[in-house]
Amino acid sequence: MRRAGLALAVVAVIGFSLFPVYWMVSSAVDPGANSRGASLVPTGFTWDHFRYVLDRGGFGRYLANSAIVGVGTVLLAAALSLFAAIAVARFRFRMRTKVLIMVLIVQMVPLEALVIPLFLQMRNLQMLNTLLGLIIVYLAFSLPFAIWTLRGFVAAVPPEIEEAAYLDGCGWWRMFRSVLLPLVAPGLVATSIFAFIVAWNEFIFAFVFMQDQSKYTAAVGLRYFAGPYATDWGAVMAGSTLITVPVLVFFIVVQRRLASGLAAGAVKG
Repeated sequence: MRRAGLALAVVAVIGFSLFPVYWMVSSAVDPGANSRGASLVPTGFTWDHFRYVLDRGGFGRYLANSAIVGVGTVLLAAALSLFAAIAVARFRFRMRTKVLIMVLIVQMVPLEALVIPLFLQMRNLQMLNTLLGLIIVYLAFSLPFAIWTLRGFVAAVPPEIEEAAYLDGCGWWRMFRSVLLPLVAPGLVATSIFAFIVAWNEFIFAFVFMQDQSKYTAAVGLRYFAGPYATDWGAVMAGSTLITVPVLVFFIVVQRRLASGLAAGAVKG
């Protein structure tokens, strides 16, 4: 009886979590979504909403901009946060604790409070309306979480493993590539997922910093299908589906590495 109740509760939670996704996809392929809005049961099946979003709405360009910003943020965040985590976990230097506290404090600041300061800073650097400027902003948001997370993974690796690699004749770079990197790879994947989601879904900074419509990201481009007097629900849901798919694909690709144990690299190294 207890197992049946637990199973029912799990099914209810999963259904509650997946229902918005079902509503989004069903409205995206429902031919009647434009006239009456979202419906629980679609009246038919059509790809017209997707064709309209990609062809006439120019949503492909927005997706490409989001992909550039997302990939750039992930690569820079992974590299910088990993080396920063190694520095704070392995080396002893002045103000080390203060640096960690400052990194933690940055995570507590609401993003909305940083819109005006970052806008002025990007304007002074002449990086407004550029994808590179947006990548730098998202990198600043991703680094505190990534550094704190990877610091725990690096600290969990016994220093004796690194010392054994040195005794076998490895230099620092060889030890890093063959021993340390495989061991912290699960944490690197987790932080990469976080950085990608931040860069892919963020709206406020992309909307404020970009003046050229051709440089809008997908989250900003989606608003053009919703007007003050009427909303094209079919196009909105089709665009939302297109935004969701890359995140799911990215997670499916890296989930095996994410689930691997920390000790996997010790065997491979």
